[in-house]
Amino acid sequence: MSLPLRALPAIALILCTCMPQGRRPSASVPQNREPPPAPAASPFAEGEARARTGVEIIESPHGPPVLLRHATVMTAAGRRYDQGFVLMSNGVIAGVGDGEGPDPTAAGGIVVEARGKFVTPGIIDPHSHIGVYPVPDTSAHDDGNELTDPVSAGLRAEHSFWPQDPAIERAVAGGVTTVAVLPGSGNLVGGRGIVMHLLPRRGARAMRFPGAPDLLKMACGENPKRVYGALKRAPTTRMGNVRALREAFLKARRYARDWDEWTAKQRQPPPKERTASGSKEKDSDSKPPDRDLALETLALVLRGEILVEWHCYQADDMLAALQVADEFGFQVRAFHHALEAYKIRDVLTRESVAIATWDDWWGFKMEAYDGIPENAALMTEAGGRAALHSDSAVAIQILNQAAGKAMSAGLAAGVKLTEDDALRWITANPAWVLGIDGQVGTLETGKRADVVVWSDDPFGTYAVAEQVYIDGHLVFDRAHPAAPFSDFELGLRAMPPLGGGPPPLQAPSPDGGAR
Repeated sequence: MSLPLRALPAIALILCTCMPQGRRPSASVPQNREPPPAPAASPFAEGEARARTGVEIIESPHGPPVLLRHATVMTAAGRRYDQGFVLMSNGVIAGVGDGEGPDPTAAGGIVVEARGKFVTPGIIDPHSHIGVYPVPDTSAHDDGNELTDPVSAGLRAEHSFWPQDPAIERAVAGGVTTVAVLPGSGNLVGGRGIVMHLLPRRGARAMRFPGAPDLLKMACGENPKRVYGALKRAPTTRMGNVRALREAFLKARRYARDWDEWTAKQRQPPPKERTASGSKEKDSDSKPPDRDLALETLALVLRGEILVEWHCYQADDMLAALQVADEFGFQVRAFHHALEAYKIRDVLTRESVAIATWDDWWGFKMEAYDGIPENAALMTEAGGRAALHSDSAVAIQILNQAAGKAMSAGLAAGVKLTEDDALRWITANPAWVLGIDGQVGTLETGKRADVVVWSDDPFGTYAVAEQVYIDGHLVFDRAHPAAPFSDFELGLRAMPPLGGGPPPLQAPSPDGGAR
């Protein structure tokens, strides 16, 4: 069956696997072979696995194959097909290239005539607070900053996330398929962030992007010292910020050592001591160290199992952060906001540290004063990895325009850029920042079918996402609005708008500045 783009009905959204998240069947072993020895487990592995196990059983049989054809296909992998196709099947991209592509109708598939449209990977926002600072903005839902301890590594943004936030659907309507939801930046260590796949679910854990690593939100510069200075508590200066972080990682190093030593002793044959009644097992070392959620998170950072996402604006603050990371032997994955990254782009490139920044935000506080719109372009020119983020429930709806503006600023400054570079700022590069680039970020065979169909060139002011697919499911169809993601909007959607016409898709800004 071949249907024009605007005639394609919305595919029903059901859910993804018939097993609770976090539980996987064990691999079978042939009876005539011994299973291979298990690798030495981290002392934190069991606790981490339990903390990821879901209670919401999600089931989502894959829909029929979908072929998008005759579109301009921008892969973000160095190839553009001016008359191309994308085939989605069983939740993944089954083909991409020139021409009409294989006809899926014999297998019950659907053909979408996308002539004149543009197709890209789903947009990935590496820095968002939707769900933890939901819209409408109220104190009742102000759950992004736990401002009681500057080192709050034991917190998880997942436990504040509200899946009914109306901003989620608005993000999807802007072509966004994946976000990193982070705690705020009032603390030096704000807690763990979570990578979310924007399929509507009832609980936050069921929205976790499968296989994505945990993130740790850290912050430097003005915010922590301002927050705790107002409370007459340390830190109140930048040097206080760094001291507190160094002390925290010293404690985490000792904590990890204690657990490693205890674990190693448990793997050894227990020593025996002689008594009058014979031998008995000595159990004086059987009690494990006390668990500490904050130190456990920092220990996992030291082990490279959690990615560090560090809020920093000024070049000197980023250099100080890299010194801390070097002292304790961990890697910074990306600096967020990073408005002065262009000043140290050689260092960041050499250290394989990405940036997640804005297109042109600047000047809203002192550490943002030297921000320039050529930041992402200059980082790219130096061979580094730049990504664009929103940090806003409104800006997340127009990240495609942000990429267009940043590309124009770079070209005007004489930086040699391509459309592929700009597209990667909102797709492949943020996927790398979040540790999911093997699954999403480009249109390549075998990757998850997170795909957006645009009305026009996505870098243009007037381009809108007409269809958004996540894992091959059509989750947004501008021509055929479905029931809202959020129950909060059920009554609002049903009300006839003043003056006729459909209700507006965009919401007013919930806040006036950066989180």
